Amino acid sequence: MKIKFVDIPVVKDPRGNIAVVENISVPFKIKRVYYLFDVPSGGTRGGHAHKKLLQLIVPISGSFDVVLKDGKNIKVINLNNPSKGLLVPTMVWRELKNFSSSAVCLVLASEEFDEEDYIRKWDEFKNFLS
Repeated sequence: MKIKFVDIPVVKDPRGNIAVVENISVPFKIKRVYYLFDVPSGGTRGGHAHKKLLQLIVPISGSFDVVLKDGKNIKVINLNNPSKGLLVPTMVWRELKNFSSSAVCLVLASEEFDEEDYIRKWDEFKNFLS
């Protein structure tokens, strides 16, 4: 499973740090930005794969787990550092869970929303891989 972390440049300042996300730190042109917040205790998000969309998932505040599945392997990655983003490639099933209180998850996407790009059923995903 080809996943990697992307270091987000941080400008340190005694008044507060600034993290800078530019196309030089993201390996794709950003076409959509959204964030998840107020996820209830025990709640999950995701539960799908994308055919062509790439995502950079960044824990802006708090922490959460990203469960990644490629049909053969499962990786659970805890994100808790706002200067490290997780690059999720195409055709990898993702689930987000174990959100800490007040967690905020920023997602930078390579494509605008397109329902046709989603695979929302696990069995369909496994069949798509065959």
